[in-house]
Amino acid sequence: MTQTLAPRAQDRTPWAVHPETSRGRLHPEPESPTRSPWQRDRDRIIHSTAFRRLQYKTQVFVNHEGDFYRTRLTHSLEVAQIARSAARELALDEDLAEALALAHDLGHPPFGHAGEDALALAMKPFGGFDHNAQSLRVVTLLEARYAGFDGLNLTWETLEGLAKHNGPLRKPPPYVVDYTARHDLELHTHASAEAQVAALADDIAYHSHDLDDGWRAGLFTEAELSHLPVVGEALARARQASLDVPPPRLRHETIRRVIHTLITDMVAETRRRIAELNPRDAEAIRHARAPVVGFSPPMAEANRAIKDFLFARMYRHWRVNRMTAKARRLTGEVFALLLADTTLLPDDWRGRAGEPGTARAAITVADYVGGMTDRFAREEHRRLTDLSVPG
Repeated sequence: MTQTLAPRAQDRTPWAVHPETSRGRLHPEPESPTRSPWQRDRDRIIHSTAFRRLQYKTQVFVNHEGDFYRTRLTHSLEVAQIARSAARELALDEDLAEALALAHDLGHPPFGHAGEDALALAMKPFGGFDHNAQSLRVVTLLEARYAGFDGLNLTWETLEGLAKHNGPLRKPPPYVVDYTARHDLELHTHASAEAQVAALADDIAYHSHDLDDGWRAGLFTEAELSHLPVVGEALARARQASLDVPPPRLRHETIRRVIHTLITDMVAETRRRIAELNPRDAEAIRHARAPVVGFSPPMAEANRAIKDFLFARMYRHWRVNRMTAKARRLTGEVFALLLADTTLLPDDWRGRAGEPGTARAAITVADYVGGMTDRFAREEHRRLTDLSVPG
């Protein structure tokens, strides 16, 4: 991509979001004299408890397995960097794209997808558990920082982007249904172009840094990567750049070329789709028949090949499987123990839970467990099951 200065508000495209057309907040507040609505949202997200906890939540490798592997926090920061760069190149609102990138994983439970699988199974009789819906729940209810309202009171545009992270919701989770009844997020439409950029930035960051972490961990070899589309070409160019580059630098040189290729294709394809749609404003983006942000068909196919490779060689690697099985079991056991006896919950959670075994208790326990870091979940499991550990 070419280097450009951040667009001033008047330089943004007509189909970008604009502060003067924002639908505001559920609880009206005076506007900030120094920040746009989405800068303010970003700052509230960064200062939230849920955001800080991402530092100790699993991406793929459990936090204690190594300081250099990605966590949910470092993943979110990498997504934000990609989203902001792409939004700038497309003359969209960078601050909204960044806010959504930073908030998109706030609802992830401990131990990554292993923890989510355990909570989804445990919550099946009570409406299920979905980390995207939980992210909305965190920012609209669970964060308790302000005197006048629960949650962070983010703008409609940010909440819309969180709720529709993967596109229009045909069968929204129960909490999303309940919330949108009070604050209509128009679940049947697409989200803004900024939200779509943040969602695709998530894919780009996910695949590129998982390639980096898996390669570093020895789950697959350089030779195996040479056969992958995009990755193989990036590896060949990295070798040509310096024939005697040491392995760690070769890895970094390869991954940065993968990221560049994916972003460049996304920007070019998005420009093509927008030129074809010729939208008048952000509403035209929302009501388009298909997303305006995406990869070209060849790049989308290459991205699927990378995803399939990572699924087979990393996410289902026996070393990852062992940790996943332990994490899933631990999360399920903590949930079951607390649901069966809500008096085991800390005082501030016990009052919310009510009677053990009820839907109210299950939702409260899911909120409690879902907010745990990997480390806290392990400690809580020991406190609940090991007689030698004080409660």
